[in-house]
Amino acid sequence: MATLRGSRLYSLLHMTTTIRQLPADDPAQVAAFEALIAAGESIEPKDWMPARYRSQLTRMMSQHAHSEVVGMLPEGNWITRAPSLRRKQSLIAKVQDEAGHGLYIYCGTETLGVDRFDLFNQLLDGTAKYSSIFNYPTLSWADMGVIGWLVDGAAIVNQTVLAKTSYGPYARAMVRICKEENFHKRQGYEICTVLANGTPAQRAMLQDAVDRFWWPSLMMFGPSDTNSLNSGELLRWKVKRKTNDELRQRFVNLTIPQAQALGITVPDPDLRFDPETKNWVFGEIDWSEFQQVISGNGPCNRERLEARRKAHDDGQWVREAASAHAAKRARKTEAA
Repeated sequence: MATLRGSRLYSLLHMTTTIRQLPADDPAQVAAFEALIAAGESIEPKDWMPARYRSQLTRMMSQHAHSEVVGMLPEGNWITRAPSLRRKQSLIAKVQDEAGHGLYIYCGTETLGVDRFDLFNQLLDGTAKYSSIFNYPTLSWADMGVIGWLVDGAAIVNQTVLAKTSYGPYARAMVRICKEENFHKRQGYEICTVLANGTPAQRAMLQDAVDRFWWPSLMMFGPSDTNSLNSGELLRWKVKRKTNDELRQRFVNLTIPQAQALGITVPDPDLRFDPETKNWVFGEIDWSEFQQVISGNGPCNRERLEARRKAHDDGQWVREAASAHAAKRARKTEAA
C-alpha cells in the first residue's frame, strides 16, 4: 500500500460525462487500490486510482456540479416576485448558496485532472446531464416551498451519504454543502407550513405544487437498482454507500410524516404503510417520463440551457477583464 500512497498523479485522461472504453490498469496497483477501499481509507488526488474510478467520479461529480448551477434557475425566477422582503432575502441567499455548491464541486473535479471549463462547455453544448428535477417549471410561490422541502430534502438524503464517499475532496465538499442544504430544507418547509395554515386558496396552491413535484422528486435518486448501469461499480468502490432504491425509500419514509403534519397528501393512491418493514410502500414510478426528461425532452430542458448559455455569453466581458488583470499582475511580478 505504501507504493500506492506515494505514487505520482496518474496520467491524465481526457474525460467526458460518458464512460468510454479505457486502457487496462496494472493488476497489482488495482489490488492495492481495492485493499485501501476495503480498509475504509480515503482516496486523495495524488493517490493512484483506476482509470475507471477516475472516469466514474468525473461523470458523477460533474453532473452534480451542473445540477447545482442549473438548479439556480427555477428559484431565481421567483426572486423578483417573492411576497415579502424577508422571503426575497432568503431566496437570494439560497440561490447564491447553490452557485457556491457548483463551484466547490467543479473545483473537486479539477483534482481528477479535468478542466472545469471543459466540463461547463459540455453543459452548454447539451452533451452533459444534470438532475432531471430542474427541467420542471415553477408555476407558483408554493413551488419555492415545495422545492425546499422535497427537492432539497431528497438532495440531503443523497448527499449525507456522499459525505462518506471514498474520494476525499468530494466527501469534504459534501460536509459543507449538506449544512447549507439543511437550511434550505427548513426554509422550504417553513414556507409550506405558512401556506398549509393559510387561506383555502393558499392550501390549494401548496397541494398543487406537491402534486407536480412529488414524482419528479422520487426520480431524483436515479433509475431503479435493476436498471442502474453504474451503481454496482460505484458501490464496490464506496463512491456510493447506498443504492438508488435504498435512498429513495429513506426519503419517502422521512417525508410522508412531514406531509401528514402539513395536512397535505401525496399523489399516490397506492401509498400505504407496511407495519412489518416499517416502510411506506409507494406506487410505480413512470420511468418513461424520467427517460424523456433526461434525454432533453422535458418541459424546460431547452429553456434551462438557453438561460445558461445567455448567462455565459453575457459574462464574457467579466472573464476577459479578469484574465487581463491576472496577466497584468503576472507581468508586474516578473518585473519585480
